[in-house]
Amino acid sequence: MDTSRVASMALWPISLMLIFHRSVILGVNGDRTDDFTPVYQAALAFLNGRAVYTENYDTVDPHYLYPPSGTLLMAPIAYIDPERARWVFIAVSVLALVACAYLLVRLFGYGVHSVAFPAVLGGFFITETVAHTLIFTNFNSFVLLGELLFMTLALARKDLWAGVPLGLTLAVKPVLGVLLLLPLLSRQWKVFVTAVGIPLLLTALAWPLSADPRSFFTRTVPYLSEARDYYNSSIAGNGAYFGVQPWLLYLLRIAFVLMAAFSLWFLYRYYRQSDELLWMATSSGVLLTTSFLVLSLGQGYYSMLLFPLLMTVVRPGSVMRSWPAWLGVYGCMAFDSYLSTRWQAFGRALEYNKVTWGWSLLMVAVFCTLLFRYLDLRRDRATVAV
Repeated sequence: MDTSRVASMALWPISLMLIFHRSVILGVNGDRTDDFTPVYQAALAFLNGRAVYTENYDTVDPHYLYPPSGTLLMAPIAYIDPERARWVFIAVSVLALVACAYLLVRLFGYGVHSVAFPAVLGGFFITETVAHTLIFTNFNSFVLLGELLFMTLALARKDLWAGVPLGLTLAVKPVLGVLLLLPLLSRQWKVFVTAVGIPLLLTALAWPLSADPRSFFTRTVPYLSEARDYYNSSIAGNGAYFGVQPWLLYLLRIAFVLMAAFSLWFLYRYYRQSDELLWMATSSGVLLTTSFLVLSLGQGYYSMLLFPLLMTVVRPGSVMRSWPAWLGVYGCMAFDSYLSTRWQAFGRALEYNKVTWGWSLLMVAVFCTLLFRYLDLRRDRATVAV
């Protein structure tokens, strides 16, 4: 019996039990943070012709933040009673995550019967990002599915279709908006037709059906533009919580934007022609990690969108072949809690900083890896010239 078959035999039961535990036990149990109820209440209000955007944003409770197009897509869940609707949402989220694992291993050249599939599936469900997506019951699983479908179709040059999953996710949550830079750089213009057209079409359909669509732009958008100091692992949000001086926060944000700009330039120049998959997966990771850090809102469970970047470790030239990068992954994805009853201040600092420093260390590791490769190329050219 070969090693891969033995590994598959070990990984499949572990992966399946992780799925069961995270969904049926932790997911159904829920937690004090509940992202699903505001969505359900908004969908119910939409179906009954009531105002949707009426929340008090001065509280720290989860708020409904989807645009009218997202409300239209979410509306069907309110046809079921709240408890069963939440269970159905968790079940469909799990199916979406299994589909994501399949797409990811296929994207990188592995089959469903390979050891990679149970390894990736178990890797998904062992993380904090997947666990809390199911426990809090939010839309992130479908955002990851949209990202992977976009990559798969874009690499196959099915540009119009590639924009469809991107457009559907943008209609609900704009977190993948930064990925539009990739088809722009590769001149895949047709992607924009569907990626931009679908949210606009859904907004046009939802507008006359909504009681208060303008309130999203007058009340919710201003709130989204502010860096709140709770449940926010972005540099601005984390700094606001710990009372860091604004000038230092701006300096850090500028530094990470500059690191991202260099990384994207180097990846485009030296990777796009030789390994387009590696270029797209790594560039998407750089764009998303930078957006989590420098924009007004970055929540820990967004980290699941970095799974394609992590999967590049199997390919030569990957920026994930260093221990600092994986230490950063641990910081932003581990399900460990560092709250301590003995060293309360120390434990609190570790717990509330781990996602921010995880993203930061990951970005620094990627940047340094690419910078050293660039310096090596310059040195080699100088040697040849001499």
